Amino acid sequence: MTNREPARSREQRKQDVLDHLEKDTDAWVSTASADGVPTLVPLSFVWDRGTLLMATRRANPTAVNLAPAGQARIALGPTRDVVLIKATAELIEGADLPAESADAFAAKLNGWDLRGRSAWVYLRFTPYAVKAWREVNELADRELMAEGRWLE
Repeated sequence: MTNREPARSREQRKQDVLDHLEKDTDAWVSTASADGVPTLVPLSFVWDRGTLLMATRRANPTAVNLAPAGQARIALGPTRDVVLIKATAELIEGADLPAESADAFAAKLNGWDLRGRSAWVYLRFTPYAVKAWREVNELADRELMAEGRWLE
């Protein structure tokens, strides 16, 4: 399928990705267990100091999968405005999360404050690769971040 609109510049795509990160509330998060069983779940997030901050129950497969591997894939946007992120991940106890980050998370997610809830953990995802495209005319230049550095 082709789009009649011209391809966005890499600069514009980077800005559009940053807009998604600031304004979107939910993302799809993909992880895999140590034996390769995939898990895909939607999680709410806040863009916090260059990372995506999310939360889930400690016993959920997403949190369990992150402990040994420390890797995840995250998708934002609709299928005609794709943002794919490869990220490293860390689990953070509510008491260990800086207050500024916990406050930002609660503010964006309607007061959802997990500090003091032992069944829950925060997940901090640090992007190291980002791709974004809308249509086939943007596939060639879809890579916007590599090895943790923006290419534009």
